[in-house]
Amino acid sequence: MGVLKVIEVLANSDNGWEDAAKNAVSEASKSVKNIRSVYINEQSATVKDGKIDNYRVNVKITFEVK
Repeated sequence: MGVLKVIEVLANSDNGWEDAAKNAVSEASKSVKNIRSVYINEQSATVKDGKIDNYRVNVKITFEVK
């Protein structure tokens, strides 16, 4: 059994919450290796002129420490 660590990452997207989550994992993977899972902790959005302008996610990313 390995040692797992969890970090919290905030990310956003103009295209949706799923895309924002993908952006979080993509950015985290630039400096963190062995990512095992992602947990969507919170979702929010900003509104402009009556329409959703930007999607935001707060995710917890779990990775294995080697």
